Amino acid sequence: MPVIAVERDTDQLTLTVVAEFAAPIERVWNAYVDPRQLERFWGPPGYPATFTRHDAAVGGRSAYAMTGPEGEHYPGYWVWDAVDAPRSFAVRDGFANPDGTPNTELPESTMEFAFEPTDAGTRLTTVTRFGSIEALQTVIDMGIEEGTREAMAQIDDVLADLASFAAGRAAEAQILSDTQVRVARVIRGSVEQVWRAHHDAELMKRWLLGPDGWSMPVCEVATEVGQGYRYEWERDGGGDRFGFTGELVESIPPFRAVTTEAMIGAPFPPTLNELTLTAVDGGTLLSLLITYADAQMRDAVLATGMTDGMETSYSRLEALLANV
Repeated sequence: MPVIAVERDTDQLTLTVVAEFAAPIERVWNAYVDPRQLERFWGPPGYPATFTRHDAAVGGRSAYAMTGPEGEHYPGYWVWDAVDAPRSFAVRDGFANPDGTPNTELPESTMEFAFEPTDAGTRLTTVTRFGSIEALQTVIDMGIEEGTREAMAQIDDVLADLASFAAGRAAEAQILSDTQVRVARVIRGSVEQVWRAHHDAELMKRWLLGPDGWSMPVCEVATEVGQGYRYEWERDGGGDRFGFTGELVESIPPFRAVTTEAMIGAPFPPTLNELTLTAVDGGTLLSLLITYADAQMRDAVLATGMTDGMETSYSRLEALLANV
């Protein structure tokens, strides 16, 4: 059982949880900044969480929802106020409405996570601060103390499962909902390198090619919010040309970019693509959340072998970064 102490201080309006893990500090840090791992323990057994956004950077946001055994949803959010990898981070944590907006009828708190190495592994101290005794009592009445113990008891299995999240593992697509898919891969390289590789046209033409035998004759990159982009590919020697256009709708270098994407000449509605880059042990976690118009479109795109094509490109990117 990782939790060794839970202390409630009604004078300071805090709830402090101390846990210890038989794993290096970098491994425990990764479990919190990688949404694929965090989903496996952020929520007590029977109430798994799904993170549709997770920006482990100052000014970033996280959006998640826990799903109960009867299908009920409990949305929440984080606002990232401080990050000192891999030692600490601080967020504002709150409840959300179904549309993702803050639920002001329930209390928002601040959470400070401090990671420190020990002889046996890592100690994590989480201090949650509340704005009033009523806010503290509200979450206690909701069962936060026992829920936290049960949730953190699940972390040991995540920490032991190194292979599922290792650098160099192939890109994987995870269906999050009827309309959303998350593609994730750890790429050997810094966040700044991976960001540049997605925004430098000459670099993109060298790696963003999918299967061998293709070139990228058109690579017009959007550099400012509101600008459009256009990418086109064709087989070597000509033929089978296709491409995508879209607009840059949000950009927070070097960790987040949001674009629309529509296939040129196709009747399908555009997708919304949210790219997030996070520094982890072993490189950069690339997470791409794709929102489709409906499940039929989602399944049709996945059936094209999209993930395999992306993996070929990401492998080529790693090789390129190793030589720059």
